[in-house]
Amino acid sequence: MTAKALIILAEGFEEVEALTPIDILRRAGINVVTAGLDEIFVTGGHGVVIKTDVVLENVKETFDALVLPGGSKGSDNLSRSDLVEKWIKEQHKRGGIIAAICAAPAVVLAKTGILKGKKATCYPGQEKLFGDSVTYIHDANVVIDGNILTSKGVGTSQEFSLVLAERLAGKKTASQVANATLFPVENPFFTG
Repeated sequence: MTAKALIILAEGFEEVEALTPIDILRRAGINVVTAGLDEIFVTGGHGVVIKTDVVLENVKETFDALVLPGGSKGSDNLSRSDLVEKWIKEQHKRGGIIAAICAAPAVVLAKTGILKGKKATCYPGQEKLFGDSVTYIHDANVVIDGNILTSKGVGTSQEFSLVLAERLAGKKTASQVANATLFPVENPFFTG
C-alpha cells in the first residue's frame, strides 16, 4: 500500500520548505496531497503562487504523514487555525508522522502541546517558544522523537524530506532518491 502525506500550505509559507518535500516524497512514490489552508491558490513568503490540490476543510481522509512547512508568516497563519490544530492533535493521537520545519515546530507544534517531553529543533531563535517542556537540539539538522520529525529550515529541506521519505517508503527507496538528486548520502544526519 502506498503511503500518503498531507502538506498544508498557508499564506506566507517558505517555498523551498514546501516544494522540496512535495518533490522528494513524490519521487519516492508517496501519494502527496497539498492543501491550502484557506484557498486553492496560496502565495509563499517570496511571492511564488502554488495551486494546491484541495482546500484543507475539504480533506476527509487520513494520512501517514502530516507536513508543515515553515516561513514566519506561514507558520503564524498555521498556528492561528483551529482546523490545523485539530489535524495535528488527531494525527498525533493516531501515531501518524508529524513533520515540521523552520518556524513551524516552535510556532505551530509547541502550541498544541504535542512536543511536551520531546526533543525537537527549529529555526535558530524560535526555540524560545518551546518553553521548558521541550528539549531543544541545536546541533542537528533533523530531529526525530517518536512520530515527530522536526528540522531547522531552508538549508535542511532536502535532508528533512529524505528522512521523511525513509520513514514512509523505506531506506532503499530514500537512498535511491538521494542518489538521483545528488544528495551527499555520507551526510551523518541521513540514515539512508
